[in-house]
Amino acid sequence: MLILAPLLTDMSSVHTKQILKRQGLAPHKRLGQNFLVNPRTAQHIVRLAQLSPDDQVVEVGVGLGALTRPLAAAVRSVIGLEKDAGIIRFHQAEKDLPPNVRLVHADVLTVDLDSLTETGRRLKIVANLPYSISSPFLFRLIAHAHLMDFAVVMLQKEVALRLIAQPGSKNYGAPTVLLAACADVQPLLAVDPAEFHPRPKVDSLVVRIGFHPLPERVQLLGGFDRALFTKIVHAVFRQRRKTLLNGLVSAGFNIDKTALSSCLTEAGYAPQLRGETLALEDFIRLTHVLAGQDCSASFNNQLAAS
Repeated sequence: MLILAPLLTDMSSVHTKQILKRQGLAPHKRLGQNFLVNPRTAQHIVRLAQLSPDDQVVEVGVGLGALTRPLAAAVRSVIGLEKDAGIIRFHQAEKDLPPNVRLVHADVLTVDLDSLTETGRRLKIVANLPYSISSPFLFRLIAHAHLMDFAVVMLQKEVALRLIAQPGSKNYGAPTVLLAACADVQPLLAVDPAEFHPRPKVDSLVVRIGFHPLPERVQLLGGFDRALFTKIVHAVFRQRRKTLLNGLVSAGFNIDKTALSSCLTEAGYAPQLRGETLALEDFIRLTHVLAGQDCSASFNNQLAAS
């Protein structure tokens, strides 16, 4: 069940502004900084993340530490990734973060994620994510799904709704399908713009993206070529109003259009079908179809395996 964040107290926002002014800091529009200012909301996010005392958590975007402190109180250690050098200097000078927090001046879109993992463990990420990097961040999680346990992420509500959209709807797109192939997405907490400084012009939604264990829905579909699957999904949604056949042809698959049309028909898909209406299971079946030399045989083998 989706939960609403507790109401903001005016003092939280005023206190945040005072700290920024005193330290000569200001939210960077370029970095998409919107600082979470309600401590009760931060504590609520940590509770919803269902962390264990022995966990190591990677926080993306430390900001002034509103979320960092309750995280540090709940787990063994926190790695705080922060791109803003001014924020790093502020915390180093103030020494205001708990001793189990390790600040790392890094961009989550380029940092070596493997270097953040502990032997035998997967990454657990918590983030009040800058809206400007939501899409590349999500695609990076998908590309590194093998490293991930889960991510609890604050997203623009519109972006979050895309992740749980249904086939054929306007919000349904490549991120929906690619995430569904490696993770479960669960809405956790609706957050009002008043919970931030500066106030964003949109509502926010905290979601839990669970990568491990692999969702049962995906396990039942068996193995498939994930690189080819990703190419097919991007091809379909790059020009979503095209027919399935034309979308795949325009992506440059090394197969004659007539032969591809025949493959689709044998697999049970009308070439005139709109790709945006396909469910996850359909995209995986198409992956098997295009991976095989004999399209019909490949499709039948996939059905038998599932």
